[in-house]
Amino acid sequence: MDPIIVEYKINVPVQRVWKALTDKDEMKKWYFDISDFDLKVGKIFNFYEPGEAKKYHHQAEILEIIPQHILKHSWMYPEFSTSKTIVTWELITEGNETLVRLTHEGVDQCKELGENFSNESFTTGWNEILGQSLKPYLEK
Repeated sequence: MDPIIVEYKINVPVQRVWKALTDKDEMKKWYFDISDFDLKVGKIFNFYEPGEAKKYHHQAEILEIIPQHILKHSWMYPEFSTSKTIVTWELITEGNETLVRLTHEGVDQCKELGENFSNESFTTGWNEILGQSLKPYLEK
């Protein structure tokens, strides 16, 4: 199956986007509260979706860092499956704006987990995270 690719142009410099993606204090304002996030290859971090339900434990391992350009990490749900998918955040400078391209590979490995883990569900989720959370947070 083809990877999910979601792109948004954000009207701020790349340095500002990178900080929002890699500073755990900033992340909790627009993304997830990831208290064990440490920007180093090989580091594992954990988080739950917002709210009290804490239904889905997410676990990721940082695979690649190219400062202000690439952040790549695994993405899995260890309580439900051993399948690992790969999320790549790519930042492309376009003048004073930044194109954020998120690629999520291997989502088809999660389809046995149900409708909430479908390609459509992940695509909707990433569009919400980038388009309704990250972009307005940075452009405010």
